[in-house]
Amino acid sequence: MDYITWRSFYTVLVFVLFIGVVWWAYSKGQKKNFDEAANSIFDEDEKSSVTKDSTKQESKNNE
Repeated sequence: MDYITWRSFYTVLVFVLFIGVVWWAYSKGQKKNFDEAANSIFDEDEKSSVTKDSTKQESKNNE
């Protein structure tokens, strides 16, 4: 096999992998996972603010 054949095979392989990734990313089964990942940053902010508030309350009660 010569260089052009290998290069053609590689191009087709990369194209098939690209189509596979696009199909996976836009499949309905992944929507829930992606929505959870997108909103996870807001969940962490709420948890950290609750922790900070409870820490402040505990320190005020100790005084």
